[in-house]
Amino acid sequence: MLSKKAKYAINALVHLAKKRSEGPVLISTVSEEENIPQKFLESILLDLKKAGVLSSKKGRGGGYYLLKEPAEVNLADVMRLFDGPIAFLPCVTHKYYERCEECKDEETCGIRDVFLEVRNKTVEILKAGNLEQIIKKEKDLKRDLI
Repeated sequence: MLSKKAKYAINALVHLAKKRSEGPVLISTVSEEENIPQKFLESILLDLKKAGVLSSKKGRGGGYYLLKEPAEVNLADVMRLFDGPIAFLPCVTHKYYERCEECKDEETCGIRDVFLEVRNKTVEILKAGNLEQIIKKEKDLKRDLI
């Protein structure tokens, strides 16, 4: 399951992507409009800044803003940053590989093979789910309701 921290990070990133043309956005604005506790949001935005996704500007007209294009910020990277591996088993993770203790032969393990396929499809979908796509889907869904 997606952690609250990762979910809040995604919500904040989508918000910043939508406001990109308006310049830096105050933490208090994101917190209020996205219903994210401000102290928690500060920590999340700092992590995203350290990861090179965001930057900030101090002083009047300051706040946080995206460093990358919305199409370059995908859900897989955000989830890994806040929640670690995407895979269900340690032997099929991309960046956090560990051999399973009970495994007799990793090369012929049918369980590993199934979970590797699940991981690959999941990562493929999450990488395609970037901020630009999320915003487009929201607009399409709202248009369909009208």
